[in-house]
Amino acid sequence: MIRLDLHTHSVASPDGGLHTHHYRRALEAGELDAIAVTDHNRIDFATELQAELGPRIIVGEEISTPAGELIGLFLQAPIPAGLTPSEVVNLIHQQGGLVYVPHPFETVRSGLSAEALDAIAGQVDIIETWNGRTMQNRGQAATTWAEAHAVVGAASSDAHGPRGWGNTYSQLADLPTRHNLITLLQGASLQTGSVGLAGRLYPKLHRLRKLGLH
Repeated sequence: MIRLDLHTHSVASPDGGLHTHHYRRALEAGELDAIAVTDHNRIDFATELQAELGPRIIVGEEISTPAGELIGLFLQAPIPAGLTPSEVVNLIHQQGGLVYVPHPFETVRSGLSAEALDAIAGQVDIIETWNGRTMQNRGQAATTWAEAHAVVGAASSDAHGPRGWGNTYSQLADLPTRHNLITLLQGASLQTGSVGLAGRLYPKLHRLRKLGLH
């Protein structure tokens, strides 16, 4: 079985701390079998990492919109911040990517509201029904929305550092590609773990460190 994490942040994110050696170690140790790198508003680190480690690294981007954040998976080019959710999902699909909704309904981490999500419902490919760094437990609401709109769910860590990742993932029957991921998620089992306290604190600590304040 394949352990897939679709939501992680490298050192290229302002609040991220995962280095190349962390991704390599996780793959070589079998802690995870496929990982999406979804840095904030950029794909350069993810693209370079995929070139180095191969297709088990998925190029993604967590894109800031006025209504909240969206993730594009299997991207070929970055998508700028500040566009509307509708514009973002169109640009993701135009380059053959998949639209992934991270931490929906959360208000402390820029999740899309129910109204914003409903407005793009027909264009959503995957919704995060469990986030390993959750601050507000909206998993059941996300699962209910997914069932109502026939959208597959996934569990991902939202890891910003090495502590605690590998506890939250979607377990698939085969290695994911752009073409089979949705089908694989339909039969997936979800490991709904947590990154723990240290994992939740990583973003603030990394921001302070990169500002030279810690």
